Amino acid sequence: MTTTIPALTETWTITGELILNCNCTVFCPCVASLGKHPPTEGYCQAWSGVRIDKGSCGGVDLSGLNVAMLLDIPGKMERGNWTLALWIDDRATEEQFAVLESIFSGSRKGTTGLFKLLVGKYLGAERAPITFAREGDTRTFSAGKIINGAVTPIKGQRNGEPVMIVNTQYWMGPEVTVAEASLGRVRAFGRVWNFEGRSAEICDISWVGP
Repeated sequence: MTTTIPALTETWTITGELILNCNCTVFCPCVASLGKHPPTEGYCQAWSGVRIDKGSCGGVDLSGLNVAMLLDIPGKMERGNWTLALWIDDRATEEQFAVLESIFSGSRKGTTGLFKLLVGKYLGAERAPITFAREGDTRTFSAGKIINGAVTPIKGQRNGEPVMIVNTQYWMGPEVTVAEASLGRVRAFGRVWNFEGRSAEICDISWVGP
């Protein structure tokens, strides 16, 4: 069976939700500073999960799939030299896998095009069984035995509403919910991380390209 991958110039869209947990001891300053302020520890180590509610590229439907990311950034986000690894839902077809890798590595430009500029070391993409679930306000995420996490919004004063960063130009999306991880373990590529109790964020995404 012939695999047909859409050209890199094809329009793509992804809507859904992203969660991220990093090693910052308080809410990640990169969100408010747009990467100009250093992370609280001077470097950023993070895992992220994306749930694609609806997505497409050319004739390839991406709806219902999940993606996991590992990010290792040596200093300020804006200075680049990031390390990136991807895990793509093992339910994806060959076409879906190829398209998602090209989107999340920045090759299809658009919202995620910054990865092409800022990532200095790409560790590649692998398949993994990925789950992204919601239990009340808590989001739970797993990617095989590689990532296991749970993040919960921090409540504000008004009727239990979460604390939010609004109207930002942050690349992920303009509205970011401030959260904290009750679980955040990563074991991959020689990295053994535990970010329980550390900064987390939740963001509705609406990404497009090119």
